[in-house]
Amino acid sequence: MYYLLFYETVDGYVEKRAPYRPEHLDLAREAFERGELVMAGALADPADGAVLVFRGEGPDAAESFARRDPYVKNGLIAKWYVRPWTVVVGGE
Repeated sequence: MYYLLFYETVDGYVEKRAPYRPEHLDLAREAFERGELVMAGALADPADGAVLVFRGEGPDAAESFARRDPYVKNGLIAKWYVRPWTVVVGGE
C-alpha cells in the first residue's frame, strides 16, 4: 500500500529551509534506502508544499518521517497529513 505525506509550507519556506536542508535530505535518503520512501519532492509555481510517497503496511513510516523532519520540528511546515493512496496503474 502507498501513503502520501502532504506538506503545506509557511511563507518564505524556500529561503528559510537552508539551515535544515542537509538534515532533511539525509532523513529522506535513509527512508529511501530502507525502502519506505519511494519518491519525494517540493511543489512548484507556487512553492507552497511538498509530497512524499511512502510504501508500507500502514502509515507509520510516513507519520514517523514527518515527526522527525527538521522542517516540521523548526516550524517550516504549517500543516502535514498522510493519506492512503490506491494505485491503479504503475507501482507494484
